[in-house]
Amino acid sequence: MDCRYAIYFVPPPDSVLYRFGASVLGYDSHRGESLDFPDGVPAGWPEIVREPQVYGFHATLKAPFRLADGYRESDLLEAFAAGLPGQTAVQGGLLAIRPIGSFVAMTPTVPDTPVNALAATCVRAFDRFRAPLSDDERAKRLQAPLTPAQRAHLEQWGYPYVFDAFRFHMTLTGSVDADRHAEALAYLTGAFAQLPDAQTLCIDRISLLRQDGKGQRFSVLATTVLKA
Repeated sequence: MDCRYAIYFVPPPDSVLYRFGASVLGYDSHRGESLDFPDGVPAGWPEIVREPQVYGFHATLKAPFRLADGYRESDLLEAFAAGLPGQTAVQGGLLAIRPIGSFVAMTPTVPDTPVNALAATCVRAFDRFRAPLSDDERAKRLQAPLTPAQRAHLEQWGYPYVFDAFRFHMTLTGSVDADRHAEALAYLTGAFAQLPDAQTLCIDRISLLRQDGKGQRFSVLATTVLKA
């Protein structure tokens, strides 16, 4: 079985933020179950969210990777259970629905250094478990326009958008054309505005997720709660 793993921030399953994001994507990664979409989603919504639905509602801290030779899932689980020594929960400020290129995502209204530092810690702490990129994985990443620094990150860390290139976001749609993008942005912005309890980011946990094979959905394997 060609599994991949990832370190994500996945909000608590009973939080207003998580219930919103999971319902919009139609998938609950905590339980590994499909969900009904909310009332009022635009026409064609299943196709609009088809790509991000695979990953569930999350923010990437360490991007998906295959296990390096010599490591088993139990080794990764043991290291993950040990946590990040000294790492505390991070308050990330207010969230907003915003366009990121042709996607729509949830992002902090103000960039936050502690949030970025947490992501950098996760990238470094678990990198020994990451297998080198395959030729296909590298070629797929290189299809996107990358800066020289991002190309260097890709070679060293297996993912171009780390450290100085990291931007915290929680994806809510796939790539959509201009007309559908505007409609999706308007719908998500309006729906999120009705949920004041969901609009403040607190990263109080990190989760380890597993994908059992290509095209399969990621599901939460373990969660470590960070100290307050």
